Amino acid sequence: MNISGKSLLLTGATGGIGTALAHRLAGEGARLILVSRNQYSLDNLLARLPGEGHTVVSADIGTFEGRQKIVSACQGQLDGLINNAGINSFGMLETLDESQLHQMFEINAMAPILLIRDLLYPLTKSAGFVVNVGSGFGSIGFPGYCAYSASKFALRGFTEALRRELADTAVSVLYFAPRATDTAMNPPEVVELNKELGNTTDSPKRVADELLALLKKGKGNRAIGLPERFFARLNALFPSLVDGALAKQLPAIRRRALAGTEQRT
Repeated sequence: MNISGKSLLLTGATGGIGTALAHRLAGEGARLILVSRNQYSLDNLLARLPGEGHTVVSADIGTFEGRQKIVSACQGQLDGLINNAGINSFGMLETLDESQLHQMFEINAMAPILLIRDLLYPLTKSAGFVVNVGSGFGSIGFPGYCAYSASKFALRGFTEALRRELADTAVSVLYFAPRATDTAMNPPEVVELNKELGNTTDSPKRVADELLALLKKGKGNRAIGLPERFFARLNALFPSLVDGALAKQLPAIRRRALAGTEQRT
């Protein structure tokens, strides 16, 4: 898939992955519609991007008004939608309040679904594509990430169903699953937990490069990391084996999660 000259909508544009991805896509000649809640960060990103024709939209994708603002900015040609925005609250379930749980599902699952629904006509007209950015935890339910995992499982299932629903159209539906990434989304306790468990943490640039590789392929799913892909396959086939492996890590996960909760309170 060639994205040069294509008009692409990118949500979560000013986050760690979003910023790296914006630079990578702009460098390939795409014209970007950049979405974030922070106008100041959007303006700074826009000033540093290569190429021309980029626009910014300051909007909250978790609200009807925000999504309408985004749709209005896409009245011309739209060739691709990259649902990159996401949030996470690391913690044991009993420490998460109701608003945190609702917000993870609203931003990670419902907002991408609603944006795709509202932008399906221009994407169909242009024979465009959708990329839903999920997570390795969308294939492996992980302690300390119960609600986040559930929201990403939902996004992965939706992507699979939508791909099949649109099989008789020219719209491509892709799914991309990063693993741990060095961004501000990770609080200190998550950084320390990844070190303790020996989890590989990718740079945002590596993630952006991998997503671009998926775009160039133009179909299917892509997950980063051979160990993570193997673990996801093992989880699908023999979940009890993964239960046992994660049970050994549970004391470290619980200790880090509860320490983070105490620091925040």
